[in-house]
Amino acid sequence: MFTGSMVAMVTPMHGDGSVDWDALDRLIEHHIREGTDAIVSVGTTGESATLDHDEHGEVIARTVKTVAGRIPVIGGTGANSTKEAIALTRDAADAGVDGCLLVVPYYNKPPQEGLYQHFRAIAEAVAIPQILYNVPGRTGVDMHNDTTLRLANIDNIVAIKDATNDLDRGRDLIQRAPEGFVVYSGEDGTACELMLAGGKGTISVTANVAPALMHRMCAAAIGGDEKTARELNAQLDPLHTALFLESNPIPAKWAVEQQGIIGKGIRLPLLELSSGLHEPVKAAMRSAGVL
Repeated sequence: MFTGSMVAMVTPMHGDGSVDWDALDRLIEHHIREGTDAIVSVGTTGESATLDHDEHGEVIARTVKTVAGRIPVIGGTGANSTKEAIALTRDAADAGVDGCLLVVPYYNKPPQEGLYQHFRAIAEAVAIPQILYNVPGRTGVDMHNDTTLRLANIDNIVAIKDATNDLDRGRDLIQRAPEGFVVYSGEDGTACELMLAGGKGTISVTANVAPALMHRMCAAAIGGDEKTARELNAQLDPLHTALFLESNPIPAKWAVEQQGIIGKGIRLPLLELSSGLHEPVKAAMRSAGVL
């Protein structure tokens, strides 16, 4: 199954907001060279909320084609409509992804049984490995651990990206998970500690900007090398903070632009990084040795 540093990859865009396909190819090659363990295409960081249905599928398909089997590709295919999530997941499966990432339905605030039925329906409709994604700070609803563990008994639901930023909850999932179901971090700031507790990787924003260092930190943490993992994470820690000084992916896209890999494009209602935050983000990049 998927392990290590899995980048929640930004979607490169031109200044007019259209997808920059050449930059997408460059960015993918950069991640493969730098040791990224898997690419998550069109998740929250990939601006899934503002790509239309056709673009969503096209970006995932282009990512699969460019990667060409060298590392796993995971498609972000969640939605707050079960029917739409099934359609996106089916399209991604047809494009050849290795798995899909499915966010907890946002805005409509379903009850726990509704969450269970939603994810069960997608799993039954599309026979592909599926990763749950709980991020209550964005969705407005929190999937309880007991609901997650009910879903973990469905064969092709294989993992959860836990972005609650609650290490006790993450440790509880790790301890009670059935065989074959794994826990990934969805919070860069606590990812190292969750992996040292038994998590199998992180779906990371920071990996957009420091892919090689994130790969090394994850390998050390998953391998139980606490000293090395914490030393590497100390280098990364300023980035973990700086990349959320404004809404994700605003700082991450700006930082990757500073590295000369992508251009300035981002879609409304998001904007380019505020000028007053340029130096704090640059300082964090310098601390990680990536500027």
